[in-house]
Amino acid sequence: MTESFLPSLNGVTTSVCRVLDHLAARGHEAVVICPGPAPERYGQFRVRTVQGLTVRQFRVGLPTADLERILREEKPDVVHAASPFGLGWRGLAAARNLGIPTVAIYQTDMPSYLAQHAGPLAGRITNVSWRWIRHLHSLADITLAPSSATLCELGAHGVPRAALWSRGVDTELYSPALKQSDAVRALRACVAPNGETIVGYVGRLAHEKQVHRLAEIADLPGTALVVVGDGPTREKLEQLLPKAHFLGFRQGLPLAEAYAALDVFVHTGCNETFGQTLQEAMAAGLPVVAPAAGGPLDIVKPGVTGYLFDPNTPGTLRATVATLVDDAATCERMGARGRRKMEVRSWAGVVDELIGFYGAVVTPTYARPAA
Repeated sequence: MTESFLPSLNGVTTSVCRVLDHLAARGHEAVVICPGPAPERYGQFRVRTVQGLTVRQFRVGLPTADLERILREEKPDVVHAASPFGLGWRGLAAARNLGIPTVAIYQTDMPSYLAQHAGPLAGRITNVSWRWIRHLHSLADITLAPSSATLCELGAHGVPRAALWSRGVDTELYSPALKQSDAVRALRACVAPNGETIVGYVGRLAHEKQVHRLAEIADLPGTALVVVGDGPTREKLEQLLPKAHFLGFRQGLPLAEAYAALDVFVHTGCNETFGQTLQEAMAAGLPVVAPAAGGPLDIVKPGVTGYLFDPNTPGTLRATVATLVDDAATCERMGARGRRKMEVRSWAGVVDELIGFYGAVVTPTYARPAA
């Protein structure tokens, strides 16, 4: 049960699809419940839709009684609620009514997202959001957080029965080997004709991603700035960063080629519960720079795979990136270490861990027969 699914593409959709891929490979059965419109099937699995509406370019499912009807018909062993908020809340409540075990995945920092759009009411909106999140996650048998920072935050706000479950990365698609391809060589020649160090960002172009921080490095000598992605703030960012190369939305191999064309990857958002693009960049063999906040704290090892900068001190992003510019040896060393770190984070292993959590709620320890 997911708040977001195809054709919408974002972090929630991507993680749900990867989980489904590996559930299929392990011989399990699944049904996807999501807002419509959506494809009728994903691979071998059926997709069932509920009524939805569009809010700020996102398709939002309505928490109707259809969810309980669908669960009665499907009779699942466990309900997986991906980033629950509205649709997921109703699904968790319906599952509890029917006695179906549940696993909730906390993936989106909704309080911070809502606060950024609330103006003078930001503080009140944040408090209300956390009360709601505490309530809806109390309906789940277990809540899985993607990083230790997020796990601590959930605990501080009273969310019960939480555990750590990280995310996987496709190390076959995102690979340093792509750097030698003709497409990547052509892209590098286009954006850095004079051999500049290519610094890039990949992700959605929206307020909560704080991409405006790239202005600090837009005129850094000896660099070319690349922005991959699309979203509601693209026009403003193009005005803010007139010399940057905006490559637009990419997925699959073109996205992997965009990563491979970079020399340094920069992550800008401070409210990330995880940071999947950091993992993809590291899998591509890149040194990474990210804020010392939230999910990146678990992913980036300072001085080893990249650097963390203080997001509250202006100029630190620029100073941090500057240490990597024209230092090819450090970039290569950090990129190689990041690649090795990602090689043990395959989606297959991560989903096997998730299946273990499914088993823990389907047959809890206190209900298992003694050995």
